[in-house]
Amino acid sequence: MIFPLVWRLLPGPTALKVLELIVLLAALVFVLFTWVFPWVAADILPPPDGTVDTSATPTP
Repeated sequence: MIFPLVWRLLPGPTALKVLELIVLLAALVFVLFTWVFPWVAADILPPPDGTVDTSATPTP
């Protein structure tokens, strides 16, 4: 599995490895939400229906 490989490759004692894993996971989540998910939503998913109903007028 990938987790034991990453655990063995990280330097330092156990407490430092846990901190490094948290930082790595946070960086992964940041990259996914910043670049990967918007790319998927823009390029792969169909565009949303942009129709706006203009028959209903707001009342002041």
